[in-house]
Amino acid sequence: MPQPDPSALPFPARALRPSDASVWRPWQPEAGTQVRLSDLRPAEQPLSDGSKNDNKARVEALAAELDGLQELFYADGRFKLLLVLQGMDTSGKDGTVRGVFSRTSPLGVRTVGWKAPTDRERAHDYLWRIHQQVPGAGEIMVFNRSHYEDVLVPVVNRWITPEQTRQRYRHINEFERLLAETGTVVLKCMLHISRDEQRKRLQARIDNPAKHWKFSTGDVEVRRQWDDYQQAYEDLLNATNTPWAPWTVVPADSKTHRNLMVATLVRDCLKALPLRYPPEDPTLAGLRIE
Repeated sequence: MPQPDPSALPFPARALRPSDASVWRPWQPEAGTQVRLSDLRPAEQPLSDGSKNDNKARVEALAAELDGLQELFYADGRFKLLLVLQGMDTSGKDGTVRGVFSRTSPLGVRTVGWKAPTDRERAHDYLWRIHQQVPGAGEIMVFNRSHYEDVLVPVVNRWITPEQTRQRYRHINEFERLLAETGTVVLKCMLHISRDEQRKRLQARIDNPAKHWKFSTGDVEVRRQWDDYQQAYEDLLNATNTPWAPWTVVPADSKTHRNLMVATLVRDCLKALPLRYPPEDPTLAGLRIE
C-alpha cells in the first residue's frame, strides 16, 4: 500500500490549535517549552461548563461521529493512528477507551493493555514488543499504558541511571519519528489525576467486592512514590514532546470531561487528515444482483 508524503501529514498539534488555540494551549505545550504539572490543575474542565450530563451527551455524540470517521479512515487505508493513554493508577485509561470508542467497529480499532514484560520480551530491547503492536494501514491502535512505562517505573525505582534514562528518551523520540515518517499519526495523552482523586478511586475499589480484581497491594506502594512519579512524568513530557509526536495533558479528575477531551482530540485529528474513499470500481456501474 503506498505511503503518504510525511511532509503532508498534519500533526495532531496543528490539527487542533487552529480551532480554539486559547483553550488547548495550556494542555498542549509547544515542543521545547518546559511543562510543570503543578501548574496544570487536574480538576479543570477547559472544554466544558462542568456539567456531567452535558459532558456525557457530547461524548456520546462524538463517539457516533468517530464511528463514521473510523470507517472512512479504514476505507482510505493510507494512514495509521496510534493513541497513547498514559497515566497514574485510576487515571481512567480503561474508562477512556470505553467512552471514546463505544460506537466504533473492533475491525478498525484495537487496544493493547501493556503489562510487565515477559521473559521472552526481556530478552530483546525494550521497544521490540512495542513495535510489533503499532497500527497497520487504516487501523487505529490504542495503547493502554505504553513504552513510556520504560521511563517511569525503572526511573522511580532507580533501576536505570540518569544517562540510561536520557538514552531511552532519544530512542523513543526516534522510534516515534520513524512511525510519523511512515504514515502513523501519533497522539499521546497523559491523563493527569490529582492525588486526592486517586485516593477516592482506590478506596472505591476496596469498598466494592466487584472491583477487588482491579486493586493490588502494590498500588499502595506506588502511591507512596507519588512525588517521584510526578517528577518522572514531568521529565518525560519535557524530553519527548516533539513536533511529530506531541503530548496533550488531559485533566482527569472528571471522568466525563476526560473522555470529552480525548474524543475531541481524536475527532479533530481524523477530520484534519485528507481522507477519501477509494476510487469507484467502474465495473459496478449498472450491476444488478439476481
